[in-house]
Amino acid sequence: MKVEIKIDRSCMETTVTICAKELTDEISDLAEKLQADDPRFLIGIDEERAVILDTQQVIRIFALKQKVIAVVQNVAGPAPATREYALKLRLYELEERLPDKQFVRISHSEIINLKKVRDFDLSFAGSIQVRFIDGSTTFVSRRYVAKIKHTLGL
Repeated sequence: MKVEIKIDRSCMETTVTICAKELTDEISDLAEKLQADDPRFLIGIDEERAVILDTQQVIRIFALKQKVIAVVQNVAGPAPATREYALKLRLYELEERLPDKQFVRISHSEIINLKKVRDFDLSFAGSIQVRFIDGSTTFVSRRYVAKIKHTLGL
């Protein structure tokens, strides 16, 4: 796919034109993503407060006891601490809304932010351990190992 960007100072509104030989699923997906609202934040619930969460600070999102929890890096303060917030959205809804190049599902109950991963430990037979920048760990379920390896180019 060839990408061209033209800067025109007289342009009043950004316009994206897709020129293709035929309409394919890839082009339809691209057009849909371009037209969709780009959610850069989520709403987390902290006791009785609704808090705007920047997706760039989300480390991981997981389901636990019928609740969806987002672990968010707290950038304020000297040490990178984390906080947990309840989310009203389901994991499948989050998977659709979050950028798919940055967030990836690793199990039936967890989505991770690849930009917040320190490393992947491949030494476990049939699974992969994920270590995050905050020191926490989780495992890729066996069902998702092939998908993660493909995403990482392994």
